[in-house]
Amino acid sequence: MTEQAKKVAKQTEDRLEDLAETVRKKFDKVTEGTYRDRVVAGRFAAPGDRGGDKGRAGTERKQD
Repeated sequence: MTEQAKKVAKQTEDRLEDLAETVRKKFDKVTEGTYRDRVVAGRFAAPGDRGGDKGRAGTERKQD
């Protein structure tokens, strides 16, 4: 890749990172952070889902 192409790629990457940060800030402002906070806290999970992946109740694996 030429130096000019690398420079353009780096500028594009920086602009996309700035855009992503701006979108995150605006989304948090619109939702007042509540949606993101709920997702992070796991509040949308069912009460039994918070403990991680424990498998389905009543199912067993067959041994080969």
